[in-house]
Amino acid sequence: MTLTDMHAIAIARPGGPEALELQRLPRPACRDGEVLIRVAAAGVNGPDLAQRRGHYDPPPDASPLPGLEVAGEIAALGTGVTTWQVGDRVMALTNGGGYAEYAAVPAGQVLPIPDGWSFAEAAALPETWFTVTQTLVMRAGLEPGMTVLVHGASGGIGGAAIQISAILGARAIGVVSSPDKADYAARLGAFATIDHTGEDIATRALALTDGKGVDRVVDIIGGKMAEQNIAASARGGHIVQVSTLDGSTASLSLRAIMAKQLTLSGSTLRPQTSATKAAIADRIRTDLLPALSRPGFIRPSVARFPLAEAAEAHRAMEARRHMGKIVLITSFGADTSS
Repeated sequence: MTLTDMHAIAIARPGGPEALELQRLPRPACRDGEVLIRVAAAGVNGPDLAQRRGHYDPPPDASPLPGLEVAGEIAALGTGVTTWQVGDRVMALTNGGGYAEYAAVPAGQVLPIPDGWSFAEAAALPETWFTVTQTLVMRAGLEPGMTVLVHGASGGIGGAAIQISAILGARAIGVVSSPDKADYAARLGAFATIDHTGEDIATRALALTDGKGVDRVVDIIGGKMAEQNIAASARGGHIVQVSTLDGSTASLSLRAIMAKQLTLSGSTLRPQTSATKAAIADRIRTDLLPALSRPGFIRPSVARFPLAEAAEAHRAMEARRHMGKIVLITSFGADTSS
């Protein structure tokens, strides 16, 4: 392999995990305002699975390779970049191309790795923390003292929502599917959990809030869960739809939404402008990042796969049995004990 090549995972064709192929490709060019990151670890997320299936095309100016978050070291600086230096340890939200040994990223989407965090742990943060900061914090106006119902509480989005809520003084109720996942959500900071396999979510949420209901909902499930979210919400509540794992359509009671004066909002992160993503990064840097370096802060559980085993990582994510995040480790990451 030459000094201008790299190993990367490409999508050979839309389909199952077997569509992911390890290939030798040219390293990306570092354009004006970008940094080139030597990737040690890359996070695996739901949008990556959707892109692999052919359902989530990248923006026209983005890399066609999957991968929306990375951690590593800055290898080069594009023209106009003054906030970073070659060799800095960073984590970043990419616009694509994270499943590779090198990734070019707009400088505004890059953050320093928290003190004491490994590359693998840091790579598990950007996509989910940017998503939750954009939707729950900036758009839904999360405030101290609010109660937040968090679906998928043991996963990446859910774990981020629990920890961000705790940092900002809100109280999270985690919705889970097993005692082990309930324990994990509690370790992250949930003050209570609901096992949806044996409890009615809305009934339990109302009981936990003395009949008031929850102020905010973070939902990745969709489908029939929409009815539960409305029933569990307090007057003036805000339901944040982040994903639709169990269905993109739902039957809703408009009268219930009107009676409770609810807001239902949805958003996807990848199509947002560089300016919007940079604004989210600034909010994370100011309001959230300092907490991650505190002694005793609980880091997310991370399952590691070599970059070449990206297909197995996708199979593990589709099985929905993991807790925390799944990350891919490059040869550089393996050499640096990420």
